[in-house]
Amino acid sequence: MRKLQLLLLCLLIAPLSILGQEEDPVIAGIIKEANENSQLEPLAHELMDLIGPRLVGTPQMYAAHEWAVAKYGSWGIIAENQQFGTWRGWERGITHIDMVHPRVQSLRGTQLAWNPSTSKEGVTAELVVLPMVKDSLEFAKWLPSVKGKLVMISMNQPTGRPDYNWEEFATEKSFEKMKEARDEQTRMWRENFENMGYNSRTLPKALEDAGAVGIVTSNWSRGFGVNKIFGARTKAIPTVDLELEDYGMLYRMVASGKKPQLNIVALSKELGEMPTFNTIGEIRGTELPNEYVILSAHFDSWDGGTGATDNGTGTLVMMEAMRLLKKFYPNPKRTILVGHWGSEEQGLNGSRAFVEDNPKVVEGTQALFNQDNGTGRVVRISGGGFLNSYDYLSRWLAAVPKEITDEIETTFPGSPARGGSDYASFQAMGAPAFSLSSLNWSYWNYTWHTNRDTYDKIVFDDVRNNAILTAILAYMASEDPERTSREKAVLPLNPRTGEPREWPTPRSPNRRGGME
Repeated sequence: MRKLQLLLLCLLIAPLSILGQEEDPVIAGIIKEANENSQLEPLAHELMDLIGPRLVGTPQMYAAHEWAVAKYGSWGIIAENQQFGTWRGWERGITHIDMVHPRVQSLRGTQLAWNPSTSKEGVTAELVVLPMVKDSLEFAKWLPSVKGKLVMISMNQPTGRPDYNWEEFATEKSFEKMKEARDEQTRMWRENFENMGYNSRTLPKALEDAGAVGIVTSNWSRGFGVNKIFGARTKAIPTVDLELEDYGMLYRMVASGKKPQLNIVALSKELGEMPTFNTIGEIRGTELPNEYVILSAHFDSWDGGTGATDNGTGTLVMMEAMRLLKKFYPNPKRTILVGHWGSEEQGLNGSRAFVEDNPKVVEGTQALFNQDNGTGRVVRISGGGFLNSYDYLSRWLAAVPKEITDEIETTFPGSPARGGSDYASFQAMGAPAFSLSSLNWSYWNYTWHTNRDTYDKIVFDDVRNNAILTAILAYMASEDPERTSREKAVLPLNPRTGEPREWPTPRSPNRRGGME
């Protein structure tokens, strides 16, 4: 019903909206500047290509914070880096992974984040794979055999072709046969882990304690050439991730008794305990300075790629929107803040710290707009569980060009998030915070946390539309004569209990990460 009401409202307002855009110099200026003098491409080059990935605790993350403050300063926007904690300092070095027996071949892969460094000569050893065992006792008997070996701990994938490739070219019978075999292999692999008494988090330490000299994984992302790159769980030995093709070749060699050997050089630097920050920018309000419109995007990334779509594009949207607002709306009614949050990837730590440290800002929040999930144009906005969110969001959206809003599906009143991205930190405190959720562009398989999340995956036309959308929403929220309602809707029933779901509660951040 709410969707139908919004559609009717948009149809009624559309002619007036177009006229209003022509007459409103702020909106007209935002649209013209964004389309004719966009700064998205140079910003993306500087952030992704020159600074690079932004893993919390690394020099690159610190450099990004400093760059953002300087960039805002060049636009006349006051910004600062606010420390909220510390993190294990670490810097990635060079990774070389080479097969040296039974033949020589350089392999494609990288060390995992926070990986202990090898010497410059690296580690050379034979590869072994995990055994299939009936129980933990049998695995315990096998465990001493890993001494001096490199251990492969990921399942060997039966195919390196994504499912969509099979759907296009395989016969239906062949595709179903492959899926059934893969499902059975996956089931047996998971059952074997249960039999061993370990999981993917606890196994690396057990192998390290037993004398293994390195761990080799392959976290395939179900697409051509993509692996997800996360953090190492070893304290003194290297952990590297190999791309599927090389991992499968080595696995088959081990299975056929050829005893392949690798030389792994995985260099890195331990930097001790380093400060971690949020970058906060501000355009001060003139009439209601203690009420806030907040633009939100996490600044950190994993470091298999350069963090282009997670969350470089969200960062670009908020920076460009702030530039547009400063140029065409320099004296806003309410204060406009931008938050570039640190350590989102480890549990929304930056935004959770901000809401914990700034209760007056949270109390005064008129609206927050967050963008995180990739380079695509915004196609979904939910009311976040706020009962009257339809009333004000629909007013604000009516001022946005129809070619942008035509792509957007709204859901009211919606439900609050329980995690996922930084707007959840504000919703948990009862602040009206909204996710600008984007079109997929194969995000989950190809760029989310992968080695292929790089500049060339950015779709700048979509990002440009998102910057226009965000800037106009911020302008409208700031100018709105009414304060937004925080009344919460009755949430849907929990199917497990039959009771209404409860509103999420705030969680404290990790303010000293990676130091255990």
